[in-house]
Amino acid sequence: MIHVLAQIIVKPGQKEKVLEEFLKIVDQVRAEPGCLEYGAAMEIPSGIPVQPPVRENVIHVIEKWESLEALQQHLQAAPLQTFLQQAEPSIEQIVASVLQPVGPSV
Repeated sequence: MIHVLAQIIVKPGQKEKVLEEFLKIVDQVRAEPGCLEYGAAMEIPSGIPVQPPVRENVIHVIEKWESLEALQQHLQAAPLQTFLQQAEPSIEQIVASVLQPVGPSV
């Protein structure tokens, strides 16, 4: 299993537009072969000391894939490419961490 924690850093005032475009593809991506989880999340203040200040301009994407191959296919698939084409003018940067679980899992 592969986990992906991605951050879409949006230009000022563009968060709602990017989020709207992202939400259009969620169901399509979830139907892709090997997709186990795919969704967006926003930072919230928690009062937890180790949490850095909330970044209002960051959309987090939390993903789980059966394999690295499934993730690589997703990166080339039409839904993601359509999102990137539509949202690119409103995006400052996208960064992602691709992770493999270690130890016991739930």
